[in-house]
Amino acid sequence: MTRNMTQLQAVLGGFMRQAGFAAALGTCLLAWPAASWAQQAGAGALDMGQTLPDAKAVAEGLFPEDQCDQLKAAGFKCMGFKPSMRYSLPATSFKVGSADLPDSLKRQLEVFADVLRARRGSGKVVRIEGHADASGSAEANQLLSQRRAEAVRDYLVEKGADGAMLAPVGLGANALKNAKDPFSAENRRVEIGRAETR
Repeated sequence: MTRNMTQLQAVLGGFMRQAGFAAALGTCLLAWPAASWAQQAGAGALDMGQTLPDAKAVAEGLFPEDQCDQLKAAGFKCMGFKPSMRYSLPATSFKVGSADLPDSLKRQLEVFADVLRARRGSGKVVRIEGHADASGSAEANQLLSQRRAEAVRDYLVEKGADGAMLAPVGLGANALKNAKDPFSAENRRVEIGRAETR
């Protein structure tokens, strides 16, 4: 079965390249169950660190179904697509007890705002998760993480994103990135992904 699947994908991939749809084929899956991709992808978020993300990669990560829609519009059948991704921004973004957006985070968010601005009114929902380290009480961390998520939402809206698409959620210190060191700076972050990815 796997050999036949590989052969089918190779033949169809060659045809699609000739037809000019290689990029769409890279994102859309031919005759491959979507659940299989979800198992391979894992549940974690892609750590952006201090790097500036690429707008095209962010668009494909947040909205993978768009590539499938392009294939369908061209008369091809798309039988599934990769699951959407979550992005962790950046590893050391917030100061202890603060929801102020550092400049490095603002630069990253501007790329996300460009991607989201192009999808205004689409009805798609993007979840913004605020996170805290364990340095405060559970109640204080919950409030702080919510403020972080809302600060990111407000900045994205200021840069042209549709506020109706954005769902800010504070998770406190309940989803630590570095559980071995609950006070680590990398636990103070935001994660952005599609609402159904978690």
